[in-house]
Amino acid sequence: MNSCLAVGIHIKTADIIVIILYFVIIVGIGLWSGLKRRGSQQSKDYFLAGGSLTWPLIGLALFSTNISTIHMVGFAEEGYVNGLAHGNFEWMAPFLLIVLSLFFAPFYLRSQVTTLPDFLEQRYCGNCRNWLAFLSIISAIFIHTCFCLYTGAVVMKSLFGINIWVSIIATALLTGLYTIVGGLLAVVITSALQTVILLVGSIVITLVAMHKVGGWEGLAANVEPVKLTILRESGDASNLPWLSVFMGYPVIGLWYWCADQTIVQRVLGAKDENHARVGPLFAGFLKVLPVFIFFLPGTAYLALTKMGVFEPLADTKECYASAIMNLLSPGWTGLMAAALLAALMSTVSGALNSIATLFSFDLYKRWKPQTSDRKLIRIGQIATVVGMIVAVACTRYVEKFPTIYQGANAVICYLAPPITAVFAFGVFWKKASSKAALSTLISGSLMGLAVFLLDVNREYTGWKIPFMYSAFYLLVLCAINLVIMSLIYPHEHTEKSIKLVWKNPLEAIQFKGWNGLGNYKLLAGMLFLLMIFLYAVFANESTLRFFGLLK
Repeated sequence: MNSCLAVGIHIKTADIIVIILYFVIIVGIGLWSGLKRRGSQQSKDYFLAGGSLTWPLIGLALFSTNISTIHMVGFAEEGYVNGLAHGNFEWMAPFLLIVLSLFFAPFYLRSQVTTLPDFLEQRYCGNCRNWLAFLSIISAIFIHTCFCLYTGAVVMKSLFGINIWVSIIATALLTGLYTIVGGLLAVVITSALQTVILLVGSIVITLVAMHKVGGWEGLAANVEPVKLTILRESGDASNLPWLSVFMGYPVIGLWYWCADQTIVQRVLGAKDENHARVGPLFAGFLKVLPVFIFFLPGTAYLALTKMGVFEPLADTKECYASAIMNLLSPGWTGLMAAALLAALMSTVSGALNSIATLFSFDLYKRWKPQTSDRKLIRIGQIATVVGMIVAVACTRYVEKFPTIYQGANAVICYLAPPITAVFAFGVFWKKASSKAALSTLISGSLMGLAVFLLDVNREYTGWKIPFMYSAFYLLVLCAINLVIMSLIYPHEHTEKSIKLVWKNPLEAIQFKGWNGLGNYKLLAGMLFLLMIFLYAVFANESTLRFFGLLK
């Protein structure tokens, strides 16, 4: 209690009740899912939910695994400092989810792979599988787990005065518990519920903030008009010019949404191809919301400070916590803490489950191919525990980045290019060879590491290239290497690998799909047009005036 008083925060009884109920329900459902699966000793029942996932569960799980504490805290800060500019990371995602639905999900289902490294082995060779498995485990530990645990702990300290390490360890233990027991089924079911909590909590704080500021008209009157735009020119304070978005995001987005085990594992557990295609599209429609429910509250809080309602923030990282404390009443504060925990636990549980799957199938089983399914599940559970311990131990290094959100994105930009190149060329160009893919993965990873070191030490190296541009340039180098090496060392296709390359892009949409509104082609078209419309509305100040959102 003293720590709470030291930061001027008092935990109300209603908040405590809400948070306790959240933990009891989520952990209880996760354990129940594990007991439901207990009768089965099939490894795919544990790691891929027995191929039983339907499109609503897939879409909700994709959304909640993606939206972590990094997003909730970082987006509020960005909304306060730069307005909607970094919303590009959310509104570009639906385009890549369309790519996942149309071009990658069908191959993943048809090849019956358990992991994406397994897919690379079928398309290229075993060494490609080994390298991607290693990179995927590293990204799951550092990007999806470390950053999330630390960010969540920082906000819980701001809200309730809870010691950072107590928060990190408690959250890791509770999340690890139901993930270890329940496998992917527990992860997906809890993620679906957590998505609802996350959306409800975020919508509530958005509505309260917008009401207090006087609606959109009051917001527009009290912040610079440029803060309400999505596409910025070079030299803008957001350091995210529109050209860097269109050059860099497809590079990191294709890896993140189409080739990252932590994210795509939900699609691998789909009931059939229709569910595997429609689930990502449902997630794409949900990705419209974050600009309005994560960025906008930060911008509204800025407007309230300019109106004199609140004092300007001394530390912009406190925007999310300050908005919760100043805008919400007891009980609702607890709900927002639960929403924060939902974002944290869904991402961490997904990452831990992917670590277990990658280690079990791509490393251990290849070393001991005769391992029984029962033992493989046990190995996966041990890998989950080890991954969790390593992630907790490494959270202390997250604070070394200038900002948590930009630090996470920088790491992704230097990791993604070689993986993006290998997957994209792999499914669209039949001449992409195994030697070319392996050399691209290795050389691209080493180049990414070199550029990352130049970037984080820019005060000594003088490095000035924004990370989104760097991602594009690295992809170009990887693509050149892959093409040249493929021509020098041609690929010898197997009967299986040749089936994992589209003869032409239109072949991807020959699958009929469901009739009516649930048809994946219709949904993909609707999602594409919706995103084009949103970009047209929020592109710049002129478009906002044209649509009546600015005077």
